[in-house]
Amino acid sequence: MKVLLLKDPKEDDCGQDPYIRELGLYGLEATLIPVLSFEFLSLPSFSEKLSHPEGYGGLIFTSPRAVEAVELCLEKDNKTEAWKKSLKEKWNAKPAYVVGSATASLVRKIGLETEGEKCGNAEKLAEYICSRESPSLPLLFPCGTLKGEILPKMLKDQGIPMESITVYQKIPHPGIQGNLKSYFSKQGVPASITFFSPSGLTYSLQHIQELAGDSIRQIQFAAIGPTTARALAAQGLPVSCTAELPTPGALATGIRKALHAHSCC
Repeated sequence: MKVLLLKDPKEDDCGQDPYIRELGLYGLEATLIPVLSFEFLSLPSFSEKLSHPEGYGGLIFTSPRAVEAVELCLEKDNKTEAWKKSLKEKWNAKPAYVVGSATASLVRKIGLETEGEKCGNAEKLAEYICSRESPSLPLLFPCGTLKGEILPKMLKDQGIPMESITVYQKIPHPGIQGNLKSYFSKQGVPASITFFSPSGLTYSLQHIQELAGDSIRQIQFAAIGPTTARALAAQGLPVSCTAELPTPGALATGIRKALHAHSCC
């Protein structure tokens, strides 16, 4: 049974995308199609902030792209040595809060210990942070232009200072239409399509509707988390599955259950 995931392929240590592997364990043939590209912003300003860990109480990462912005700052400003010698150690004396295993893995690759990985979404991470932090130095939050307001509001309501800096913006992947057209012409209509962000939904939905036609009713739509599920529902699409956690295993389990329930109807 074929399933389509609208995300970038990312190989893990085993040389395979973990989503393809996990879905394959259930006999599902997954294909990945990227629907987003990213432009990085304000890197000089962000680099300056990274050079002064003494001014912050810790870091918050809610997306892999924010961690990539750190890597770019270190590369472009020749700060890799300074990071290894002192900055990394100084930041490691403070918490680095993260959402999701993919983001946590990237944070660990730059040498930082992580907290909150299993929270699953920004709201639960905010609850976790509020349970551990007391008002002191601000937490540094590199984010995208479309960041949600739940986490900042919850921290503000609890009097926990936070300084956000926009370090990337999402733009449509240039190959969306061509890649989707190629997939539908060769593979047919998939049993399930998973969206990984509201932006990805916005940039790809019209193409999917045109390519699937009336067969769109056969597709089980899945979301990586509650924010994306709400975006799907707002478009009038039935959400068959929302992953309990933003992980390959949780998504694979959810899709399998949704497809099994559908086949039993």
